[in-house]
Amino acid sequence: MKKIFISLFTVGIIALSATAAFDATARTATVGQTILTKNSLPATTTFKVTDAALDNSDVSTTNVIYIPSADLAYAGNDHEVAAVIANELGHIINGHYSKSKLRDMAATAITNRFDTENVITATAKSSLLASKLSLADNKEADITGVDLMIQAGYNPLAMIVTITKMPGSTLETLKGAPANSERAMYLYDYLLYNYPAKVKVGYNCQEYKRFLAYADPIVNDRNSNKKKLEKFNKQQEKYKADRAKKVSKYQATNTSGWDASFMILKSFTE
Repeated sequence: MKKIFISLFTVGIIALSATAAFDATARTATVGQTILTKNSLPATTTFKVTDAALDNSDVSTTNVIYIPSADLAYAGNDHEVAAVIANELGHIINGHYSKSKLRDMAATAITNRFDTENVITATAKSSLLASKLSLADNKEADITGVDLMIQAGYNPLAMIVTITKMPGSTLETLKGAPANSERAMYLYDYLLYNYPAKVKVGYNCQEYKRFLAYADPIVNDRNSNKKKLEKFNKQQEKYKADRAKKVSKYQATNTSGWDASFMILKSFTE
């Protein structure tokens, strides 16, 4: 028994050392360029890791994409580095930074028009509203990102792993759910519908196994209910069409619809 314990302890130390030895920051440029090239995105773009707050709304002019070092801290291999980069590309392709700026400009305009006690002003500044929009943006960025990962030859399940490695809510902990479970489940559903063969390949780590223990009962319940399954299939078809349209537009113009709207409004205000 003592020998078994020592063996397990040794394996654990080796595994931790391997993770600690992986330098996600050093791999960012190489992995990022692979994703760009394989997806016919501007190859002249460069990647910079940053500790600062992100703003990738000017990528089309700067040709620089900033990647958050905080997110890279959860990447233990190239697939997980690709997940962090692809999520960021998903935000850019969907114009989330420009959309956020438009929201800020609208909130400022409302504040200047009404007094601070006005209910409209309070709604515009609501932190709850901001958090819900942020979750929606991340979901959209995730599904765009896994398309880019697959095209570049990376395992898309690494996106689920990095998401569930990141800090979650206290409620999720109390419920025994994986961290960021709603976001991870949204992505898993997307992969099940569009890339079932990729899901079958699996991902060999404890985080993914814990996620499956949570996700499998949800999927089984849906598959056993005809109405739930029909609704799910219709939703996924819509997501698929919307995503393809946005990626195609970005490849053709290097801008999103939100980017264009922001630049028009910005020109008026300046």
